[in-house]
Amino acid sequence: MPLTTETVTRLRSIVDGTCADEKIGIPGATVVVVGKDGNDLFAHSSGKRGIVSNEPMTLDNIFWIASSTKMLVGLACMQLVEKGTLRLDDGEHLENLCPELKALQVLRPDRTLEKKNKAITLRMLLTHTAGFGYTFFNERLRDWALPAGGDEFSGRFEDMLMPLLFQPGEGWEYGINIDWAGIALERVTGLKLNDYLQKHICQPLGLNNMSMIPTQEMRAKLAYMHARDKDGTLRPRDHLLRLPLVVSHDNEAQVSAVFHSGGAGVFAKPQEYCKVLSVLLNDGTCPRTGTQLLRKETVDEMFKNSIPKFPNFGRQGIPAAKPDLTNPLPDLYPVPGNPPQGWGLTFMLSNGGATGRSTGTGFWAGLSNVWWWCDRENGIAGIVCSQILPFADPQVLGLWVGVEAEVYKALGQDKAKD
Repeated sequence: MPLTTETVTRLRSIVDGTCADEKIGIPGATVVVVGKDGNDLFAHSSGKRGIVSNEPMTLDNIFWIASSTKMLVGLACMQLVEKGTLRLDDGEHLENLCPELKALQVLRPDRTLEKKNKAITLRMLLTHTAGFGYTFFNERLRDWALPAGGDEFSGRFEDMLMPLLFQPGEGWEYGINIDWAGIALERVTGLKLNDYLQKHICQPLGLNNMSMIPTQEMRAKLAYMHARDKDGTLRPRDHLLRLPLVVSHDNEAQVSAVFHSGGAGVFAKPQEYCKVLSVLLNDGTCPRTGTQLLRKETVDEMFKNSIPKFPNFGRQGIPAAKPDLTNPLPDLYPVPGNPPQGWGLTFMLSNGGATGRSTGTGFWAGLSNVWWWCDRENGIAGIVCSQILPFADPQVLGLWVGVEAEVYKALGQDKAKD
């Protein structure tokens, strides 16, 4: 179902409007919407590559997609679950692959530590119920890491060694869980995580601009990172995930020393990310090549709510523990009537929403203000990309909601005609 010329024009206007004022708007953005056939329904870039750049943002620019990485790593893990190489609910198997997990302790609210009382499973990692957090989203964990502080984007494996915030399975907390899922994948396959992703996801789909160690060509097209100050103005800032961008490709020791972050390590061209979303729209098979990455029942499992006992997890609130990295989030995704919400295997299931998405839609985001959604029922998915910190930027949120609502408005009009 192609979008009408009028809808495409309105979408372009929405994107262009948010990038019109580079001081208080969005410096540059790329928005891609893909249909079930794998073809782009809408693909448009606006603004500049960065406020200190004279280059326009284009569809060829590369974005750090941060936590949008998690879906890719979840897909990779589920390929191995299909083969029996990884097991979703076998804690002993996971902790034998990652023996560091056996010795973890739980950080109590009074900052004392207690022993972990059960094994962590892969499902716990993929659903953020293992107990791990992020120092920028949790004040208790932030303070525990002081005086040196915590840095989940250092490019060092050692920074993944932090205590849990509750006993495994007894709560929901967004954190470094998928980093550990990636570590388990590496150890069971003998491959670096990026090498696995290239071999089993990118190459089968013909994707050349998605990597944890960006090529020179990708680096040359990297969108600039920005910070928004409290008064709303933008300024350039250093890249948060710097190490993979500065290692020499000719120095194997440098490259091999980079930690491959399953939680936030991928740099990508937005249209290529949407090619992966189109695979999910088609129950695990690429609509353009016929290549099967997952079985339908596996994709169904990914989109099934794995945390029914935490229906209000998204409303527990996330503080701005590090205000330079995130704004406070009182509600992850407000839905009229506050229905129970869920978490699939690496992404949120919002149970509907004001834009018109179906109740089974999966979605998530990246710290650098990258937002994606995948609606299997309506056969549509998309991504909104910017490079701004802190997270939950009001301007980008407005762009995302505006684009999604316009797309569903067009879908509704098409259904009415039918």
